[in-house]
Amino acid sequence: MKIDILTLFPEVCRAPLSESMMKRAQENKIVDLRVHNLRDWTSDKHHIVDDAPFGGGQGMVMKAEPIFAALEKLRGQKSKIILMSPAGRRFDQKLAADLSKESHLVIICGHYEGVDHRVIDHLVDLEISIGDYVLTNGAIAAVVLIDAVVRLLPGVLGHEQSAADDSFSIGSLEAPQYTRPSEFRGWKVPDVLLSGNHAEIAKWRKEQALKRTKQNRPDLLD
Repeated sequence: MKIDILTLFPEVCRAPLSESMMKRAQENKIVDLRVHNLRDWTSDKHHIVDDAPFGGGQGMVMKAEPIFAALEKLRGQKSKIILMSPAGRRFDQKLAADLSKESHLVIICGHYEGVDHRVIDHLVDLEISIGDYVLTNGAIAAVVLIDAVVRLLPGVLGHEQSAADDSFSIGSLEAPQYTRPSEFRGWKVPDVLLSGNHAEIAKWRKEQALKRTKQNRPDLLD
């Protein structure tokens, strides 16, 4: 998979996407990840990327010209153009799985009061929000989206079943997990996990996953 990120703050993206799993995915050629500074596609000497909104109002709006210029360079026939925006479709595991099947993602990171709507009308395939809140800039949201998508690509995780067993992938939250020592400060690991009875362990995990989902995310069971 190829991913191009278009942002005013490249370092916000580069730092977290250059560590751990994301670093290995790039080193192993599973994902080709490139971060671009939107200012590189401006045509004025001051590299201006925003202007005041028509009709008045607070804040500034990202200009259409540099975004169009960048996409004319980066976009291919199979590219999926995404805009990170609080006004977009809410991101979830199913959408992450759908996007992991794409060959090329171009992610535009919104900022200020948003982008000139002509970008949305004529360039963007999908607006995505990572939650019902507003961030300082879309670069942070883009990192979240990329991490969620890339970990689903074959060969990225150490164990292929890991992604399939994740919360949300299984239709509920995950069951509680424990590791050594079996007793810590008087708190013991549930006996069933030490029993070696795989059928009983699977049953316990299913029951605990349902209990945890009812407690923390009952909306997932609707």
